Amino acid sequence: MIRSAGLKAEAFDDLRPAQWSKLIFNATVNAVAALTGLPHDHHFAEGLLGELVHALVDEGKAVARAAGVELREDPWEMNVLATRRGNAHYPSMLEDVEAGRPTEIELITGALVREADRHAVPVPLHTALYRLVKAKEAGYSA
Repeated sequence: MIRSAGLKAEAFDDLRPAQWSKLIFNATVNAVAALTGLPHDHHFAEGLLGELVHALVDEGKAVARAAGVELREDPWEMNVLATRRGNAHYPSMLEDVEAGRPTEIELITGALVREADRHAVPVPLHTALYRLVKAKEAGYSA
């Protein structure tokens, strides 16, 4: 039905590889944007910030491996391609922080950190981002 309407659609036997690729990408990009105030643009793939984003993606990939998931797409490549589109994207977590709203940190980065704990995979960078965004949210009413 979706294809007959002219939309692109692809069936998956297992959604986990695609879900994990997207989880790692979003856990990284959303939290970094929320904390830096930067939209998702070329800075996320270059220089010192690019190095941090790459290290965060590597942490996420280690968790996926420990969970027995072979990623559908490389989250780092997803990041690089998105930054080359030429327009800055404002991740939802950045918009939430700027508006003083609760973020999705529990559902995104929190899920990755909890899965890392479950598999005894150290994710110090993601843990730090998770805690910093939680602290930022707690400071809204301060």
